[in-house]
Amino acid sequence: MKTYLLPSLKLTVILLVILGGIYPLAIAAVGKLTPGHGDGETIQYKGRTVGYANIGQKFTKDEYFWSRPSAVNYAADGSGGSNKGPSNPDYLKDVNARIDTFLKHNPGVTREQIPAELVTASGSGLDPDLSPAGAKVQVARIARIRGISAEKINSIIDATIERPLLGMFGPAKVNVLKLNVALDELKK
Repeated sequence: MKTYLLPSLKLTVILLVILGGIYPLAIAAVGKLTPGHGDGETIQYKGRTVGYANIGQKFTKDEYFWSRPSAVNYAADGSGGSNKGPSNPDYLKDVNARIDTFLKHNPGVTREQIPAELVTASGSGLDPDLSPAGAKVQVARIARIRGISAEKINSIIDATIERPLLGMFGPAKVNVLKLNVALDELKK
């Protein structure tokens, strides 16, 4: 019994120190090197925090870029998807309603031009980003409402595109909150 008990206790203590102390401290240290220093990257506008760059928010006004739909109504404490498959009639009804709403607010855009991300919820329900195509399909609506040239809005999109890490890990994306803050700053 002694043969197994002592090594087991030693191993338990060693793993407790490594996995309960050293590893969490190392992860916290790495977090301090990220934007927001491990607390999330906050977005400021007019001296106040308007949101976090890594949590999606609902934008439905025509003068703003719309976010990706959320299955959890953008509640960060209840992150999750709908778990409805593409053949589920309720899911198809929701997607078709989103397509109809998008087409109503974006005349000139055809059903085929709408990127899937604008009518389907993400797995977490909190996706803060769109593809550049998801943002650019909304430019005509925003330009018309705000009285800004489409070229100016496209230049804002191009300036806020986050490229894939090392040019190959992940897709190009734009943060919707950052885009909308840039639009509001343009009004000045």
